[in-house]
Amino acid sequence: MMAAPEPVLAHNLDKQTLVCLRTLTEPQPRSLETYQKLGGYEQLKRIVTGKVKATDIISQVKLSGLRGRGGAGFPTGLKWSFMPRYFDGIKYLVCNTDEGEPGTFKDRDIIRYNPHQLIEGMAIAAYTLGTRVGYNYIHGEIWQDYKIFEAALAEARKAGFIGENLFGTDFSFDLYAVHGYGAYICGEETALIESIEGKKGQPRFKPPFPASYGVFGKPTTVNNTESFTSIPWILQHGGQAFLELGVANSGGSKIFSVSGHVEKPGNYEVRMGTPFAELLELAGGVWKGRQLKAVIPGGPSTAVMPASAIIGATMDYDGLSKAGSSLGAGSMIVMDETTCMVKTLKRLSYFFFEESCGQCTPCREGTGWLYRVVKRIVDGKGRMEDLDLLTDVSANISGRTICALGDAAATPVLSFVKHFRPEFEYYIQHGKSMLDGK
Repeated sequence: MMAAPEPVLAHNLDKQTLVCLRTLTEPQPRSLETYQKLGGYEQLKRIVTGKVKATDIISQVKLSGLRGRGGAGFPTGLKWSFMPRYFDGIKYLVCNTDEGEPGTFKDRDIIRYNPHQLIEGMAIAAYTLGTRVGYNYIHGEIWQDYKIFEAALAEARKAGFIGENLFGTDFSFDLYAVHGYGAYICGEETALIESIEGKKGQPRFKPPFPASYGVFGKPTTVNNTESFTSIPWILQHGGQAFLELGVANSGGSKIFSVSGHVEKPGNYEVRMGTPFAELLELAGGVWKGRQLKAVIPGGPSTAVMPASAIIGATMDYDGLSKAGSSLGAGSMIVMDETTCMVKTLKRLSYFFFEESCGQCTPCREGTGWLYRVVKRIVDGKGRMEDLDLLTDVSANISGRTICALGDAAATPVLSFVKHFRPEFEYYIQHGKSMLDGK
C-alpha cells in the first residue's frame, strides 16, 4: 500500500478507548497484516461460514446501543431491521464518508488508518441485510484518502474478503469507493444517493425512505463510517460489552474531532459519557494559557455552548442535550477568550449559505439573509432590530425544508445570539468588536 500522506497525529493513546482507531497503536496501522493480527476478518469468516442468523446479528447490534455516528444518532440495529431481507431483487448498502461540516475529520482518519475494519463491518452488514453490492461515498476533498481506501479494497479483494463466494460459501459481496465532489449537502443520505446515481446532489422527499426506495430505486441502508467500523468489535466482544463502554442511551466509545484553540488538536476516541473536562485535558487544554470561552460540541449544526454551560457536561447524547446542545458528529470546536463571536458567526453563516443546494426556498433565500445580516453587523452597519430579524429568519427556516440543512444553518445563529447577545449589541453600537484592541 502507498505511504501515509502525513504522520499519524495521535495523542494520549493510552488514555483512550480504541475501537474504530485501534490500529493506531501499531507501526503500520492501515495494513491488512496489522488488522489481521488484531483479529481482523475473523468475525466475517465466523458469521459467513457458520451461517449465523441475521436476526441474531441485529439483536447484538441493538443490544450494543450503537447509534448513528454521523450526527442523527438513530439506533443502528433498528435501522437495519427496516431493511426488507427477503426482497426479491437487488439491494444496496451505502457508507457515508462524506464529512463536509467544519471541524469534522474523524471518518477521514478511519479510512486512512483502519480501512479494513470498515470493510469488514460493511461486509458483515451486507450479509446481515442480504445485500450483494455496497458503496463507500467519500468526501471529494480527501483524494489521497480515497486512494488509500481503494488500495485497501484491492488488498481485501485479493485476500478473498470481498468478492464472489466468500470463504467458499454462496455469499458474495462487492464493495466500491465513490469519490464525491466536496458538496456538504451530500452528507444528507438521500442527496448522497442521488450523487451515487450520477445526478445533482439534492435531498429527496421522505417518505419513501431509503430502506424501501434508495439507490436506483432499490432498498438501501445508509450508515456512517464510524458506525460500520464499530460492528466487528461489537460482534467480537458482544453487544453488552460495547454497551458497557458507554452510558445509558449512549453505548460504546465515540471519536471526538477536537479542533480550535487547544494545545493538541486531533481525534480522540473515548467512552461515551466522558466528562467534557477530561476530553479537553486529553487535547492539552485551552492553548496559550487562555480561558475557555465557548465550545461547539458536535459541529456547527449543533448549538454553541458558553464555557459555564459545558464545563460540567458529559459527552453523550443525553448529557449534551441536558446542557443545551447535542452530540452531532462529535466535532468539538473550542474557542478561547480572544474569539469574537460575531465574526465567528459570520464565517459559519457564509458556509451554510454557500453550501445550500437551493432546492428549498426557505433555505436558499433564508441562508442568504442570515449571512448578509451578520455581515452587515461586522461591516459596522448593523441595527438593533437586526438581532430580532436574525431570530425571525431562523425561525422561518427551521422545520420548513426537505432536509436538515436549513435547521443546521439556523442553529448557530439562534444559539450565538442567545448566549452572546451583548457582543452583538456592542458591535452594532460601536461598529467594532468589544475585543478590538485587547
